Amino acid sequence: MTDSTTQDRVPVSILTGFLGSGKTTLLSKLMQAENMDKVAVIINEFGEVGIDDALVVKSNEDTILLNNGCLCCTVRGDLVETMHRLHVQQQDGQIPEFNRLIVETTGLADPAPILHTMMSDQFLISRYRLDGVVTVVDAHHGMKQFDQQFESVKQAAVADRIVLSKVDVTEPEDIAKVKERLTTINPAAPIIECAHGEIDPLKLFDAGLYNPLTKTADVARWLKEEAYMDTEGHIPKHDHDHHHHHHDVNRHDDHIKSFSIYFDDPLKWGKIAGSLDMLAQTHGANILRIKGLINVEEIDDQPVVVHAVQHMFHPPAKIDAWPNSDQRSRLVFIVKDVERDVIEGALSSYLAMDF
Repeated sequence: MTDSTTQDRVPVSILTGFLGSGKTTLLSKLMQAENMDKVAVIINEFGEVGIDDALVVKSNEDTILLNNGCLCCTVRGDLVETMHRLHVQQQDGQIPEFNRLIVETTGLADPAPILHTMMSDQFLISRYRLDGVVTVVDAHHGMKQFDQQFESVKQAAVADRIVLSKVDVTEPEDIAKVKERLTTINPAAPIIECAHGEIDPLKLFDAGLYNPLTKTADVARWLKEEAYMDTEGHIPKHDHDHHHHHHDVNRHDDHIKSFSIYFDDPLKWGKIAGSLDMLAQTHGANILRIKGLINVEEIDDQPVVVHAVQHMFHPPAKIDAWPNSDQRSRLVFIVKDVERDVIEGALSSYLAMDF
C-alpha cells in the first residue's frame, strides 16, 4: 500500500443494482439533469441503457455524445482499456472534457471486480479516484430478490448510497420492510427514495472514499463508524446473533455482518499496512469491504484513509484533520460467513509480527 494524495483525478462512481431495479431509468434521468454536462458514463451494453434518441447528437463506434455534453461509452472489451481511451481522447481534444465518470454494471454483476480494477491498475489510480458505490434497490421486488439472489444482497452491502426505486408503486408498509432489511444489510448507507428515476444528482455523488474539496466532513460521512457499534462498543442488532427474526435459509443477508475495530494507540504504518495486506490475502474472499481511518505514529495530526475490497487495497490517502475529537484508529469491516473474533484474532496476530 502506497500513499497517494493527488487531488485532480476524475472521481468514479459505480452504479449497480439487480435486474429490473431501475438503473436504466435512473441513468437516463441523470443524463438530463442540470450540472451533469461534463459527465462520462461507461455502460455494459448500449441496448440496455435506453437513452432517449432525442438526446443523442452523434455517435462514433462505441462513444455517444449527448446534447447536454454527456458522454456514453459501451464496454466492448476491457474496462481499463475503455477508461484509458476516454482519458487519451479527452487529452487530445477528441471528446469534450469530463469531470466525473459513472460506471454502470449489469444487473447480475458483483461490483467487487470493478472496484478491484479501480484499486489495482496504476494508470487508473493516477488519473481517476474511486468516489463510491451507488446501488439501486427495487422497493416492490427487493425483499424477494434479497431472499433468492445473493448478488443483490452483496450489491446492497457494499453500497455507499442506496437508491430505493419504484416507491410510487409500492405500499408504504412494504417500503418500510425493505428499508428495515437494508438497514440490516448495510447500516451506514443513506437510503434515498426515488420514483421514475427522479433524483438530485448531488445526493448520489461525493459519497465514497473522499471528496478532496471537503475531505474531513466527507470521510466522517463515508466511514460512519457509529453505525456499526452501539454506545457500549458492542455489535448492534444487525449482527447475525441478534437478528429478531427466525433463521431462514433464504435470508442471504444472515451471511453478512459488519463491525468496527478500534485501536487506542497510534500505529506504525508498516505494521498496520502489512497486517491489513496479510488479512486481505488470507481472508479476502470473505471480506466484502474494509473502510478505515488510521492514526499513524509517524504522521502528526493527519489521519490516513484506507479502503479495501476483498484482497485489493485502494491507495491510502492522508487528510488534513480528524473528523472529530476521537483520534483512535478505527476499521469498519463488512464480511461474509466469517465471525468478528476470527478477524480480530488474525489482525492481532499479524500486528504482533515484524514486517
